[in-house]
Amino acid sequence: MNNRRLEALRVRQEAATLASQRPHLNHISNNEEYRDRNNDNKPTHLANFTKGLPHDVKTGLIVSSEHYQQFIRGIDSGDIRDFKQTPLGPDGQDGVKQPSWQSQIACEKKVKVRAWESQGAGLTFDLQGPDAQAVTMPPAPTLDSQELVTEMMELYSMALLRDVPFSQFNSLSDVETAIARLNNTPWVKSPNLRQLSEAEKSRLRGPFNRQTVFRGITPGDNVGPYISQFLLVGTPGLGRIHEYKDGLIQYGSIQINQQVRVAEPYKDYMTTWEAWVDVQNGADLRGKEAYCNSPAYRFLTTPRDLATYVHYDALYQAYLNACFILLGSGIDFDPGIPFQQDDYKDKQQGFAQFGPPHILTLLTEVATRALKAVRFQKFNVHRRLRPEAVGGWVDRYANHNRQDLEVMETLVNGLGEDLLQDIALHNHKQNQQFPDRQKDPHGGHPHSFLLPMAFAEGSPMHPAYGAGHATVAGACVTLLKAFFDHGARLPFCYQAHASGEYLEKVNCSQPLTVEGELNKLCSNIAIGRNWAGVHYFTDYIESIRLGEQIALGILEEQKLTYGENFSMTVPLFDGGSVRI
Repeated sequence: MNNRRLEALRVRQEAATLASQRPHLNHISNNEEYRDRNNDNKPTHLANFTKGLPHDVKTGLIVSSEHYQQFIRGIDSGDIRDFKQTPLGPDGQDGVKQPSWQSQIACEKKVKVRAWESQGAGLTFDLQGPDAQAVTMPPAPTLDSQELVTEMMELYSMALLRDVPFSQFNSLSDVETAIARLNNTPWVKSPNLRQLSEAEKSRLRGPFNRQTVFRGITPGDNVGPYISQFLLVGTPGLGRIHEYKDGLIQYGSIQINQQVRVAEPYKDYMTTWEAWVDVQNGADLRGKEAYCNSPAYRFLTTPRDLATYVHYDALYQAYLNACFILLGSGIDFDPGIPFQQDDYKDKQQGFAQFGPPHILTLLTEVATRALKAVRFQKFNVHRRLRPEAVGGWVDRYANHNRQDLEVMETLVNGLGEDLLQDIALHNHKQNQQFPDRQKDPHGGHPHSFLLPMAFAEGSPMHPAYGAGHATVAGACVTLLKAFFDHGARLPFCYQAHASGEYLEKVNCSQPLTVEGELNKLCSNIAIGRNWAGVHYFTDYIESIRLGEQIALGILEEQKLTYGENFSMTVPLFDGGSVRI
């Protein structure tokens, strides 16, 4: 027993040494935080996340740069006393349980103020995997960049297409219009490669077509239907009572239904200036969205369905379900993993190690590490504003209310008059229940160019870059690709019928593989947040790369703890593979 105690210490020390030898990279932001200034030479923090701080009702800007500095003090110190001293809510109403609001929805619902979320998580330590501050992300695009023009054009286009069934993407002219607009942006059409960093070059996309638009850029993303099979199909179940197309996943002796709650179609939020300002001031409108009762549930059919999925998912649930489907479908583990021969040869089976409980619990392990690492990037490094906030600046600038917004010229001109008019028409239809919209006393904006949001509360109370969902997706999918035979072909290919009532078979030009559909699952979940309006494309791609590094680090350290001679070959999001 004494030898075992010393051996256990040696293994832990070896894992700690491996972790400590990973370089802690420099964390570099885009240098926008103090660049934009008002007439008094005070920073406006126009390009940064300020949601929850007191905002001016007319301009939408924060009332005081000192409030922002107090916000940063808490982030840097992690001291809960600094957080409690940070002003929260409308100007002059800090500490009020139910502040006064400007918008009809916030007043009618009598909502409270909403606090920030886990600002200090990036300062915590972990006992396995890369330290939260050992991994990093490149600088985010700036407000006056051509990359952001394409990102915001994509988000506005996605908002307009939120209720189009995925199965009809190949036929509707509105999708073709969005493709033509995106393909005409300088970022897609004629990027200046000499002026781009390597990180920016890795994010170049297009030209788009109907099979590639609004999708991810990892291997398998553009093969087959838009939605990953792992978000649609089920398993045969106990006694093989079901078929894949039933969408019922065996979970022990009970089942998980893949159908999702149906949000009211063609109903978006934050399309009035008053609602936008309230949300920036921290109005807690969570759970105030509307739903249908007939049908109440359906298979993932439209982008709004996907947005609803990622609104309330338990972060790792899609990957837990994917693992159940892979296990229930009899997909082999990676060839390098032991205990895969017939029982009469191996004389043992995988369970506590190299079996279902091993991998299922690891999914939750990597998820917690991913959240801490991405929180450090969000709060301590980049503090990037959410797309909804950019929509507010677009709204002001396009309505000729341009004081302190000179930096928005490139973006608004790049979006183009046609797209902005489509947004104004869309928002006008949304706002017809507000008869005084044209007389808006606060913003003074005759037309609304705000980004239509799928969630009444808009984005979560933390910065955009990186994305929590995407980082967890990158980590969990990397783990699944490590354990399962990623080259194996899936025995099904379905998509939701346009009604959402059932799954229909699809004839794919290429076979669907475990790697491809897991990568697509990762992109679906991450870009599902873009469909909701709460994240950008860069949030997705850079965050899944971050999650990938976290998962690889945990797997490297865990390998030291097993006595079996084994390996895992993990395909990477950007191509190539790593052997553990």
